[in-house]
Amino acid sequence: MRRLVSGILAGIFLAPALARAGYLYATAVAFVFGFVLSTGRVRRVDGLFVFSGMPAWAFARGGACIGGVYLTDTNHSPAVLEHEAVHRLQWQKYGMLFPFFYWLAGRDPLKNRFEIEAGLEKGNYV
Repeated sequence: MRRLVSGILAGIFLAPALARAGYLYATAVAFVFGFVLSTGRVRRVDGLFVFSGMPAWAFARGGACIGGVYLTDTNHSPAVLEHEAVHRLQWQKYGMLFPFFYWLAGRDPLKNRFEIEAGLEKGNYV
C-alpha cells in the first residue's frame, strides 16, 4: 500500500508542469541567494548560472547545484560544469522532489546514483 501511495504521489509531483514549477522556484531562490552572497564572477554556461566567490558555508563539498544555479567558490572547471549541468537536468526532471531523492540516495558520492549519473570523475570524486 505504501508503494502504491508513494507511486501515486511521485506521479503527481513529477508531472512535467509541477516539476518545471519546482525547478523554476529553486532556480529563482538560488539566484537571489547567489546574487546576494557572491563576490566573484557570475556567468551563464550551457544554461547554468554560475556564481563564484561564494562563502564556504553556503554549500557542501566544492559547490552546490540548486535548480539552474551552481554556487561555488573556485570549483568551476569545464569538467565540473559539465557535471553540474547534469544535476541541472536532474532538477528539471524531478523538481522540488530532487533534494529528497538525492538525500535518499545517500551522502557517499561513490554510491549516490545522481552523482554517478553526473560523472564521478568530472565531479572530482575519483
